[in-house]
Amino acid sequence: MTLSSHLDELKKKHESLSAMVEDAQRSPGYDDLQITELKKQKLRLKEEIHRLSGH
Repeated sequence: MTLSSHLDELKKKHESLSAMVEDAQRSPGYDDLQITELKKQKLRLKEEIHRLSGH
């Protein structure tokens, strides 16, 4: 897997997590701890994308 394709895959996962967080925040039945965990996963992906991009 090339760096470019790996970055693309990470970006797709980040977008997917973003959508999951938005959906969870709109859903009254979702636990705040679950939302927090999704946000942490999203942040880890963002940091990894940033690190691999060389910024």
